[in-house]
Amino acid sequence: MADYLLAHDLGTSGNKAVLYRADGTLAASALYEYPTLYPFSGAVEQEPEKWWEAVCGSTKKLLAEASVSPNEIAAVSFSAQMMGCLLVDREGEPLRNMLIWADTRAGSQEAWMRRQVQDERGYQITGHRISSSYSAAKLLWVKEHEPELYKKCWKMIHAKDYIIYKLTGNLVSDYSDASGTNLFDLVKKEWSQELLDAFEISKDILPELHPSTDIAGKVTAEAAGLTGLAEGTPVVIGGGDGSCACVGAGVVKEGSAYNVLGSSSWISTACREPVFDEKMRTFNWVHLDPELYTPCGTMQAAGYSYNWYRNTLCGEEREKAQELGISAYELINEKAAESRPGAGGLLYLPYLLGERSPRWNPDARGSLIGLSITTSKGDISRAILEGVGYNLKVILDILQRQQKIEELILIGGGAKGRLWPRILADIWQKRILVPEYLEEATSMGAAVCAGVGIGMYGDFSVMERLNRTASVIEPDPKNAAVYEQMYDMFNESYEALVNVYGRLAEYRRTEEGEEDR
Repeated sequence: MADYLLAHDLGTSGNKAVLYRADGTLAASALYEYPTLYPFSGAVEQEPEKWWEAVCGSTKKLLAEASVSPNEIAAVSFSAQMMGCLLVDREGEPLRNMLIWADTRAGSQEAWMRRQVQDERGYQITGHRISSSYSAAKLLWVKEHEPELYKKCWKMIHAKDYIIYKLTGNLVSDYSDASGTNLFDLVKKEWSQELLDAFEISKDILPELHPSTDIAGKVTAEAAGLTGLAEGTPVVIGGGDGSCACVGAGVVKEGSAYNVLGSSSWISTACREPVFDEKMRTFNWVHLDPELYTPCGTMQAAGYSYNWYRNTLCGEEREKAQELGISAYELINEKAAESRPGAGGLLYLPYLLGERSPRWNPDARGSLIGLSITTSKGDISRAILEGVGYNLKVILDILQRQQKIEELILIGGGAKGRLWPRILADIWQKRILVPEYLEEATSMGAAVCAGVGIGMYGDFSVMERLNRTASVIEPDPKNAAVYEQMYDMFNESYEALVNVYGRLAEYRRTEEGEEDR
Protein backbone atom coordinates (compact mmCIF):
# COMPACT_ATOMS: atom_id res chain seq x y z
CA MET A 1 0.00 0.00 0.00
CA ALA A 2 1.31 3.41 -0.97
CA ASP A 3 1.18 5.29 2.32
CA TYR A 4 4.49 7.19 2.37
CA LEU A 5 5.09 10.76 1.22
CA LEU A 6 8.52 11.83 -0.02
CA ALA A 7 9.58 15.46 0.41
CA HIS A 8 12.72 16.99 -1.04
CA ASP A 9 13.92 20.20 0.63
CA LEU A 10 16.35 21.84 -1.82
CA GLY A 11 18.22 24.22 0.46
CA THR A 12 21.25 26.41 -0.08
CA SER A 13 23.80 23.90 1.20
CA GLY A 14 22.16 20.64 0.15
CA ASN A 15 19.05 18.58 -0.46
CA LYS A 16 17.32 16.92 2.46
CA ALA A 17 15.10 14.05 1.44
CA VAL A 18 12.55 13.12 4.11
CA LEU A 19 10.11 10.24 4.16
CA TYR A 20 6.89 10.64 6.14
CA ARG A 21 4.19 8.12 6.89
CA ALA A 22 0.59 9.10 6.24
CA ASP A 23 0.08 9.75 9.96
CA GLY A 24 2.85 12.39 9.85
CA THR A 25 5.56 10.43 11.63
CA LEU A 26 9.03 10.81 10.21
CA ALA A 27 10.24 7.49 8.81
CA ALA A 28 13.71 8.45 7.57
CA SER A 29 15.80 11.30 6.16
CA ALA A 30 18.92 11.66 4.05
CA LEU A 31 21.09 14.69 3.30
CA TYR A 32 23.07 15.19 0.10
CA GLU A 33 25.22 18.31 -0.04
CA TYR A 34 26.21 20.37 -3.08
CA PRO A 35 28.54 23.34 -3.57
CA THR A 36 27.81 27.04 -3.88
CA LEU A 37 29.99 29.04 -6.27
CA TYR A 38 31.17 32.65 -5.86
CA PRO A 39 32.52 33.75 -9.28
CA PHE A 40 33.05 37.39 -8.24
CA SER A 41 31.95 39.83 -5.57
CA GLY A 42 28.16 39.75 -5.19
CA ALA A 43 27.77 36.70 -7.45
CA VAL A 44 26.40 33.52 -5.84
CA GLU A 45 25.59 30.57 -8.10
CA GLN A 46 24.80 26.86 -8.06
CA GLU A 47 24.96 24.14 -10.70
CA PRO A 48 21.47 22.73 -11.37
CA GLU A 49 22.95 19.38 -12.34
CA LYS A 50 24.22 19.06 -8.75
CA TRP A 51 20.64 19.41 -7.45
CA TRP A 52 19.58 16.55 -9.70
CA GLU A 53 22.49 14.41 -8.51
CA ALA A 54 21.47 15.22 -4.94
CA VAL A 55 17.83 14.27 -5.55
CA CYS A 56 18.79 11.01 -7.24
CA GLY A 57 21.40 10.12 -4.62
CA SER A 58 19.33 11.04 -1.57
CA THR A 59 16.23 9.24 -2.89
CA LYS A 60 18.11 5.98 -3.44
CA LYS A 61 19.81 6.26 -0.05
CA LEU A 62 16.55 7.01 1.71
CA LEU A 63 14.64 4.09 0.19
CA ALA A 64 17.48 1.69 0.98
CA GLU A 65 18.00 2.81 4.57
CA ALA A 66 14.27 2.90 5.34
CA SER A 67 13.66 -0.46 3.62
CA VAL A 68 10.72 1.10 1.80
CA SER A 69 9.65 -0.17 -1.61
CA PRO A 70 9.31 2.44 -4.39
CA ASN A 71 5.69 1.31 -4.81
CA GLU A 72 4.98 2.43 -1.24
CA ILE A 73 5.61 6.09 -2.16
CA ALA A 74 2.23 7.71 -2.73
CA ALA A 75 3.62 11.02 -4.02
CA VAL A 76 6.68 13.27 -4.18
CA SER A 77 6.77 17.01 -3.57
CA PHE A 78 9.22 19.83 -2.96
CA SER A 79 10.29 22.69 -0.79
CA ALA A 80 13.07 24.77 -2.26
CA GLN A 81 15.13 27.93 -2.07
CA MET A 82 13.34 30.88 -3.65
CA MET A 83 14.13 34.08 -5.61
CA GLY A 84 16.53 32.41 -8.02
CA CYS A 85 17.02 32.72 -11.77
CA LEU A 86 17.67 29.63 -13.87
CA LEU A 87 17.52 29.88 -17.66
CA VAL A 88 16.82 26.72 -19.65
CA ASP A 89 16.56 25.97 -23.37
CA ARG A 90 13.65 24.25 -25.15
CA GLU A 91 14.90 20.85 -24.00
CA GLY A 92 14.82 22.04 -20.42
CA GLU A 93 18.60 22.02 -20.19
CA PRO A 94 20.31 24.76 -18.13
CA LEU A 95 22.03 27.45 -20.18
CA ARG A 96 24.15 28.58 -17.23
CA ASN A 97 24.44 28.18 -13.47
CA MET A 98 21.50 29.46 -11.43
CA LEU A 99 21.80 32.87 -9.80
CA ILE A 100 20.49 31.96 -6.34
CA TRP A 101 18.64 34.07 -3.78
CA ALA A 102 21.87 35.39 -2.19
CA ASP A 103 23.18 36.81 -5.49
CA THR A 104 23.24 40.64 -5.42
CA ARG A 105 25.10 41.44 -8.65
CA ALA A 106 22.05 43.08 -10.25
CA GLY A 107 22.25 46.41 -8.42
CA SER A 108 22.25 48.51 -11.58
CA GLN A 109 19.32 46.51 -12.98
CA GLU A 110 17.40 47.15 -9.74
CA ALA A 111 18.05 50.90 -10.11
CA TRP A 112 16.85 50.78 -13.73
CA MET A 113 13.68 48.90 -12.70
CA ARG A 114 12.95 51.60 -10.14
CA ARG A 115 13.17 54.22 -12.85
CA GLN A 116 10.58 52.30 -14.89
CA VAL A 117 8.17 51.62 -12.03
CA GLN A 118 7.80 53.54 -8.81
CA ASP A 119 8.57 51.56 -5.66
CA GLU A 120 5.07 52.01 -4.31
CA ARG A 121 3.46 50.74 -7.51
CA GLY A 122 5.71 47.70 -7.67
CA TYR A 123 4.93 46.94 -4.03
CA GLN A 124 1.17 47.22 -4.60
CA ILE A 125 1.32 44.74 -7.48
CA THR A 126 3.80 42.18 -6.15
CA GLY A 127 3.68 42.64 -2.37
CA HIS A 128 7.46 43.13 -2.44
CA ARG A 129 9.91 45.98 -2.85
CA ILE A 130 11.81 46.12 -6.13
CA SER A 131 15.12 44.50 -5.30
CA SER A 132 18.15 42.81 -6.84
CA SER A 133 17.38 39.90 -4.48
CA TYR A 134 14.47 38.84 -6.68
CA SER A 135 14.41 36.97 -9.97
CA ALA A 136 13.54 39.82 -12.37
CA ALA A 137 16.67 41.88 -11.69
CA LYS A 138 18.83 38.76 -12.05
CA LEU A 139 17.15 37.95 -15.36
CA LEU A 140 17.82 41.48 -16.60
CA TRP A 141 21.48 41.13 -15.60
CA VAL A 142 21.76 38.06 -17.84
CA LYS A 143 19.95 39.92 -20.62
CA GLU A 144 22.48 42.76 -20.44
CA HIS A 145 25.70 40.84 -19.82
CA GLU A 146 25.04 37.55 -21.64
CA PRO A 147 22.73 38.57 -24.52
CA GLU A 148 23.48 35.58 -26.75
CA LEU A 149 22.62 33.19 -23.94
CA TYR A 150 19.49 35.19 -23.15
CA LYS A 151 18.31 34.78 -26.76
CA LYS A 152 18.53 31.00 -26.37
CA CYS A 153 16.41 31.04 -23.21
CA TRP A 154 13.07 29.26 -23.37
CA LYS A 155 12.02 29.67 -19.72
CA MET A 156 13.27 31.20 -16.50
CA ILE A 157 12.50 28.82 -13.63
CA HIS A 158 13.35 28.02 -10.00
CA ALA A 159 15.18 25.16 -8.32
CA LYS A 160 12.22 22.87 -7.67
CA ASP A 161 10.81 23.56 -11.17
CA TYR A 162 13.98 22.14 -12.73
CA ILE A 163 13.80 18.95 -10.65
CA ILE A 164 10.10 18.54 -11.46
CA TYR A 165 11.01 18.80 -15.15
CA LYS A 166 13.70 16.15 -14.73
CA LEU A 167 11.21 13.85 -13.00
CA THR A 168 8.16 14.38 -15.22
CA GLY A 169 9.18 16.14 -18.43
CA ASN A 170 6.73 18.96 -17.60
CA LEU A 171 7.83 22.51 -16.89
CA VAL A 172 5.59 24.38 -14.46
CA SER A 173 5.87 26.57 -11.36
CA ASP A 174 3.63 27.60 -8.48
CA TYR A 175 2.28 30.80 -6.95
CA SER A 176 4.61 30.81 -3.94
CA ASP A 177 7.78 30.76 -6.05
CA ALA A 178 6.27 33.28 -8.46
CA SER A 179 5.82 35.59 -5.46
CA GLY A 180 9.60 36.00 -5.30
CA THR A 181 10.15 37.22 -8.86
CA ASN A 182 9.07 40.90 -8.75
CA LEU A 183 6.89 39.99 -11.78
CA PHE A 184 3.84 38.39 -10.16
CA ASP A 185 0.48 40.04 -9.55
CA LEU A 186 -0.21 38.91 -6.02
CA VAL A 187 -3.97 39.51 -6.04
CA LYS A 188 -4.74 38.25 -9.55
CA LYS A 189 -2.28 35.33 -9.14
CA GLU A 190 -0.86 35.76 -12.62
CA TRP A 191 2.18 37.29 -14.27
CA SER A 192 1.83 41.08 -14.30
CA GLN A 193 1.69 42.34 -17.86
CA GLU A 194 2.18 45.89 -16.56
CA LEU A 195 5.52 44.99 -14.97
CA LEU A 196 6.62 42.79 -17.86
CA ASP A 197 6.04 45.66 -20.28
CA ALA A 198 7.81 48.15 -18.01
CA PHE A 199 10.85 45.87 -17.59
CA GLU A 200 10.86 44.79 -21.25
CA ILE A 201 10.52 41.09 -20.46
CA SER A 202 8.47 38.74 -22.62
CA LYS A 203 5.76 36.77 -20.83
CA ASP A 204 6.74 33.78 -22.98
CA ILE A 205 9.95 33.40 -20.96
CA LEU A 206 8.02 32.64 -17.77
CA PRO A 207 6.59 29.24 -16.78
CA GLU A 208 2.95 28.25 -16.54
CA LEU A 209 1.64 28.88 -13.02
CA HIS A 210 -0.40 26.57 -10.78
CA PRO A 211 -1.44 26.20 -7.15
CA SER A 212 1.21 24.36 -5.13
CA THR A 213 -1.08 21.34 -4.69
CA ASP A 214 -1.47 20.64 -8.41
CA ILE A 215 0.06 17.45 -9.78
CA ALA A 216 2.81 18.43 -12.24
CA GLY A 217 2.97 14.96 -13.76
CA LYS A 218 4.26 11.47 -13.04
CA VAL A 219 7.75 10.04 -12.72
CA THR A 220 8.98 8.97 -16.14
CA ALA A 221 10.67 5.65 -16.86
CA GLU A 222 14.01 7.40 -17.29
CA ALA A 223 13.68 9.31 -14.01
CA ALA A 224 12.57 6.14 -12.24
CA GLY A 225 15.77 4.43 -13.29
CA LEU A 226 17.91 7.29 -12.00
CA THR A 227 16.12 7.92 -8.70
CA GLY A 228 14.86 4.50 -7.67
CA LEU A 229 11.27 5.76 -7.62
CA ALA A 230 8.48 3.81 -9.28
CA GLU A 231 7.47 4.92 -12.76
CA GLY A 232 4.12 6.72 -12.59
CA THR A 233 4.55 8.09 -9.05
CA PRO A 234 2.62 11.40 -8.84
CA VAL A 235 4.77 14.53 -8.49
CA VAL A 236 3.03 17.42 -6.72
CA ILE A 237 4.51 20.87 -7.40
CA GLY A 238 5.10 22.00 -3.81
CA GLY A 239 6.41 25.47 -3.04
CA GLY A 240 9.10 27.83 -1.86
CA ASP A 241 10.74 27.06 1.46
CA GLY A 242 9.06 29.96 3.27
CA SER A 243 5.56 28.85 2.33
CA CYS A 244 6.38 25.21 3.14
CA ALA A 245 7.74 26.20 6.56
CA CYS A 246 4.50 28.08 7.19
CA VAL A 247 2.45 24.93 6.62
CA GLY A 248 4.92 22.72 8.51
CA ALA A 249 4.66 24.97 11.53
CA GLY A 250 0.90 24.50 11.48
CA VAL A 251 -0.02 27.97 10.23
CA VAL A 252 -2.83 26.81 7.97
CA LYS A 253 -5.76 29.01 8.87
CA GLU A 254 -6.38 32.74 8.99
CA GLY A 255 -5.08 34.44 12.12
CA SER A 256 -2.36 31.97 13.05
CA ALA A 257 1.30 33.06 13.08
CA TYR A 258 4.76 31.55 13.43
CA ASN A 259 8.39 32.48 13.92
CA VAL A 260 11.35 30.63 12.44
CA LEU A 261 14.31 31.13 14.76
CA GLY A 262 17.34 29.98 12.82
CA SER A 263 20.48 31.64 11.45
CA SER A 264 18.10 34.21 10.03
CA SER A 265 14.61 34.64 11.44
CA TRP A 266 11.19 35.61 10.23
CA ILE A 267 7.67 36.06 11.45
CA SER A 268 4.76 35.25 9.18
CA THR A 269 1.01 34.85 9.41
CA ALA A 270 -1.76 33.35 7.34
CA CYS A 271 -4.56 35.59 6.11
CA ARG A 272 -7.07 35.96 3.31
CA GLU A 273 -5.61 39.23 2.02
CA PRO A 274 -2.04 40.49 1.60
CA VAL A 275 -0.72 42.96 4.18
CA PHE A 276 0.58 46.13 2.51
CA ASP A 277 2.66 48.19 4.93
CA GLU A 278 2.74 51.93 4.15
CA LYS A 279 6.53 51.97 4.64
CA MET A 280 6.97 48.71 2.67
CA ARG A 281 8.77 47.12 5.60
CA THR A 282 7.13 43.70 5.22
CA PHE A 283 6.29 41.62 2.19
CA ASN A 284 3.91 38.86 1.06
CA TRP A 285 4.00 35.34 -0.35
CA VAL A 286 1.21 33.09 -1.52
CA HIS A 287 0.56 30.23 0.92
CA LEU A 288 0.59 26.60 -0.25
CA ASP A 289 -3.17 26.91 0.14
CA PRO A 290 -3.92 29.22 -2.82
CA GLU A 291 -6.74 30.88 -0.86
CA LEU A 292 -4.28 32.25 1.73
CA TYR A 293 -1.33 34.65 1.84
CA THR A 294 1.65 34.69 4.18
CA PRO A 295 2.61 38.29 5.03
CA CYS A 296 6.14 38.18 6.35
CA GLY A 297 9.07 40.11 7.74
CA THR A 298 12.55 38.61 7.95
CA MET A 299 15.73 39.66 9.74
CA GLN A 300 19.21 38.65 8.63
CA ALA A 301 21.19 37.82 11.79
CA ALA A 302 19.24 36.06 14.53
CA GLY A 303 21.06 32.78 15.22
CA TYR A 304 23.98 34.30 13.31
CA SER A 305 24.26 36.87 16.11
CA TYR A 306 24.51 34.24 18.82
CA ASN A 307 26.90 32.20 16.69
CA TRP A 308 29.12 35.26 16.14
CA TYR A 309 29.06 36.00 19.88
CA ARG A 310 30.00 32.43 20.76
CA ASN A 311 32.85 32.29 18.24
CA THR A 312 34.23 35.76 18.93
CA LEU A 313 33.79 36.48 22.64
CA CYS A 314 33.15 33.13 24.31
CA GLY A 315 36.44 31.23 23.95
CA GLU A 316 36.40 30.25 27.63
CA GLU A 317 32.92 28.77 27.32
CA ARG A 318 33.86 26.88 24.19
CA GLU A 319 36.91 25.33 25.86
CA LYS A 320 34.96 24.33 28.95
CA ALA A 321 32.10 22.93 26.86
CA GLN A 322 34.55 20.78 24.93
CA GLU A 323 35.93 19.37 28.19
CA LEU A 324 32.42 18.62 29.44
CA GLY A 325 31.17 17.27 26.12
CA ILE A 326 28.29 19.74 25.90
CA SER A 327 27.31 22.68 23.72
CA ALA A 328 28.93 26.02 24.49
CA TYR A 329 25.46 27.54 24.21
CA GLU A 330 24.42 25.70 27.39
CA LEU A 331 27.10 27.51 29.38
CA ILE A 332 26.35 30.86 27.70
CA ASN A 333 22.65 30.44 28.44
CA GLU A 334 23.37 29.69 32.09
CA LYS A 335 25.07 33.07 32.45
CA ALA A 336 22.37 34.82 30.41
CA ALA A 337 19.72 33.40 32.74
CA GLU A 338 21.50 35.01 35.72
CA SER A 339 21.02 38.45 34.13
CA ARG A 340 17.66 40.10 34.75
CA PRO A 341 15.25 41.14 31.96
CA GLY A 342 16.67 44.25 30.32
CA ALA A 343 20.24 42.90 30.63
CA GLY A 344 21.27 45.59 33.09
CA GLY A 345 20.36 48.36 30.65
CA LEU A 346 22.35 46.87 27.75
CA LEU A 347 21.01 46.94 24.18
CA TYR A 348 22.18 44.86 21.23
CA LEU A 349 21.27 45.91 17.67
CA PRO A 350 21.48 42.69 15.59
CA TYR A 351 22.60 44.09 12.24
CA LEU A 352 25.77 42.10 11.58
CA LEU A 353 24.73 41.51 7.94
CA GLY A 354 22.92 44.78 7.34
CA GLU A 355 19.16 44.35 7.45
CA ARG A 356 16.24 43.56 5.21
CA SER A 357 12.86 43.79 6.92
CA PRO A 358 12.07 45.80 8.97
CA ARG A 359 14.89 48.33 8.40
CA TRP A 360 15.83 47.71 4.74
CA ASN A 361 19.27 49.18 5.38
CA PRO A 362 22.26 47.27 3.98
CA ASP A 363 24.63 49.69 5.75
CA ALA A 364 23.31 48.96 9.27
CA ARG A 365 25.74 47.13 11.55
CA GLY A 366 25.65 45.41 14.92
CA SER A 367 25.99 47.50 18.06
CA LEU A 368 26.17 47.05 21.84
CA ILE A 369 24.88 50.14 23.59
CA GLY A 370 25.06 50.75 27.33
CA LEU A 371 28.24 48.90 28.30
CA SER A 372 29.49 49.89 31.74
CA ILE A 373 32.10 48.80 34.27
CA THR A 374 29.43 46.67 35.96
CA THR A 375 28.31 44.89 32.75
CA SER A 376 28.69 41.14 33.16
CA LYS A 377 29.21 38.41 30.60
CA GLY A 378 25.69 37.26 31.40
CA ASP A 379 24.33 40.73 30.61
CA ILE A 380 25.98 40.65 27.19
CA SER A 381 24.69 37.13 26.54
CA ARG A 382 21.16 38.12 27.48
CA ALA A 383 21.34 41.35 25.48
CA ILE A 384 22.16 39.38 22.31
CA LEU A 385 19.03 37.25 22.74
CA GLU A 386 16.87 40.22 23.67
CA GLY A 387 18.12 42.31 20.72
CA VAL A 388 16.87 39.68 18.28
CA GLY A 389 13.54 39.68 20.13
CA TYR A 390 13.20 43.48 19.91
CA ASN A 391 13.96 43.45 16.19
CA LEU A 392 11.38 40.73 15.56
CA LYS A 393 8.84 42.72 17.59
CA VAL A 394 9.08 45.52 15.01
CA ILE A 395 7.90 43.00 12.39
CA LEU A 396 5.25 41.58 14.71
CA ASP A 397 3.82 45.05 15.42
CA ILE A 398 3.46 45.74 11.69
CA LEU A 399 1.69 42.44 11.01
CA GLN A 400 -0.65 43.00 13.96
CA ARG A 401 -2.07 46.08 12.32
CA GLN A 402 -3.92 43.78 9.93
CA GLN A 403 -4.97 41.08 12.40
CA LYS A 404 -4.64 40.40 16.11
CA ILE A 405 -1.98 37.83 16.98
CA GLU A 406 -2.36 36.20 20.39
CA GLU A 407 0.16 33.38 20.04
CA LEU A 408 3.00 32.29 17.78
CA ILE A 409 4.29 28.86 16.84
CA LEU A 410 8.08 28.72 17.19
CA ILE A 411 10.23 26.48 14.98
CA GLY A 412 13.90 26.33 13.98
CA GLY A 413 17.08 25.55 15.90
CA GLY A 414 16.58 28.43 18.33
CA ALA A 415 13.35 26.82 19.57
CA LYS A 416 15.28 23.91 21.10
CA GLY A 417 16.51 25.84 24.14
CA ARG A 418 14.42 27.05 27.06
CA LEU A 419 15.74 30.55 27.68
CA TRP A 420 15.40 32.19 24.24
CA PRO A 421 11.74 31.20 23.71
CA ARG A 422 11.00 32.49 27.24
CA ILE A 423 12.64 35.83 26.43
CA LEU A 424 10.66 36.14 23.19
CA ALA A 425 7.38 35.40 24.96
CA ASP A 426 8.10 38.13 27.51
CA ILE A 427 9.23 40.76 24.99
CA TRP A 428 6.26 40.14 22.70
CA GLN A 429 3.84 39.38 25.56
CA LYS A 430 2.52 36.52 23.46
CA ARG A 431 2.00 32.84 24.13
CA ILE A 432 4.66 30.70 22.41
CA LEU A 433 3.76 27.23 21.12
CA VAL A 434 6.65 24.84 20.46
CA PRO A 435 5.65 21.91 18.21
CA GLU A 436 7.12 18.41 18.09
CA TYR A 437 8.92 18.93 14.77
CA LEU A 438 11.15 22.01 14.77
CA GLU A 439 13.78 21.72 12.05
CA GLU A 440 11.77 19.28 9.91
CA ALA A 441 8.81 21.66 9.54
CA THR A 442 9.78 22.80 6.04
CA SER A 443 9.97 19.30 4.57
CA MET A 444 6.80 18.34 6.46
CA GLY A 445 5.00 21.25 4.79
CA ALA A 446 6.06 19.89 1.40
CA ALA A 447 4.96 16.37 2.33
CA VAL A 448 1.52 17.57 3.43
CA CYS A 449 1.27 19.52 0.17
CA ALA A 450 1.83 16.22 -1.63
CA GLY A 451 -0.83 14.54 0.50
CA VAL A 452 -3.38 17.27 -0.21
CA GLY A 453 -2.50 17.17 -3.91
CA ILE A 454 -3.29 13.46 -4.28
CA GLY A 455 -6.30 13.51 -1.96
CA MET A 456 -4.68 11.65 0.93
CA TYR A 457 -5.64 14.64 3.11
CA GLY A 458 -8.79 16.69 2.67
CA ASP A 459 -7.02 20.01 3.22
CA PHE A 460 -4.13 21.63 5.06
CA SER A 461 -5.94 21.63 8.42
CA VAL A 462 -4.54 18.11 8.87
CA MET A 463 -1.27 19.84 9.77
CA GLU A 464 -2.62 20.81 13.18
CA ARG A 465 -2.87 17.10 13.97
CA LEU A 466 0.40 16.01 12.37
CA ASN A 467 2.73 18.50 14.10
CA ARG A 468 1.25 18.76 17.57
CA THR A 469 2.25 21.28 20.22
CA ALA A 470 4.90 19.83 22.54
CA SER A 471 5.10 22.74 25.01
CA VAL A 472 3.51 26.12 25.72
CA ILE A 473 5.33 29.16 27.11
CA GLU A 474 3.14 31.80 28.71
CA PRO A 475 4.46 35.40 28.84
CA ASP A 476 5.26 36.82 32.27
CA PRO A 477 3.29 40.09 32.64
CA LYS A 478 5.75 41.26 35.33
CA ASN A 479 8.38 41.75 32.61
CA ALA A 480 6.14 43.68 30.21
CA ALA A 481 6.98 47.18 31.49
CA VAL A 482 10.76 46.57 31.42
CA TYR A 483 10.68 45.24 27.90
CA GLU A 484 8.40 47.99 26.58
CA GLN A 485 10.87 50.58 27.86
CA MET A 486 13.88 48.76 26.40
CA TYR A 487 12.03 48.23 23.11
CA ASP A 488 11.41 51.98 22.76
CA MET A 489 15.10 52.66 23.41
CA PHE A 490 16.07 49.93 20.93
CA ASN A 491 14.18 51.73 18.16
CA GLU A 492 15.51 55.14 19.23
CA SER A 493 19.05 53.76 19.16
CA TYR A 494 18.66 52.53 15.60
CA GLU A 495 17.30 55.87 14.39
CA ALA A 496 20.12 57.73 16.13
CA LEU A 497 22.75 55.58 14.40
CA VAL A 498 21.41 55.64 10.84
CA ASN A 499 23.73 58.46 9.73
CA VAL A 500 26.69 56.85 11.49
CA TYR A 501 25.99 53.55 9.71
CA GLY A 502 26.05 55.37 6.37
CA ARG A 503 29.34 57.11 7.15
CA LEU A 504 30.92 53.86 8.33
CA ALA A 505 29.82 52.19 5.07
CA GLU A 506 31.60 54.92 3.09
CA TYR A 507 34.68 54.39 5.24
CA ARG A 508 34.64 50.65 4.61
CA ARG A 509 34.30 51.15 0.88
CA THR A 510 37.26 53.51 0.92
CA GLU A 511 39.34 51.09 2.98
CA GLU A 512 38.53 48.25 0.60
CA GLY A 513 39.34 50.35 -2.43
CA GLU A 514 35.80 50.11 -3.74
CA GLU A 515 35.48 53.82 -4.38
CA ASP A 516 37.22 53.37 -7.76
CA ARG A 517 35.04 50.48 -8.91
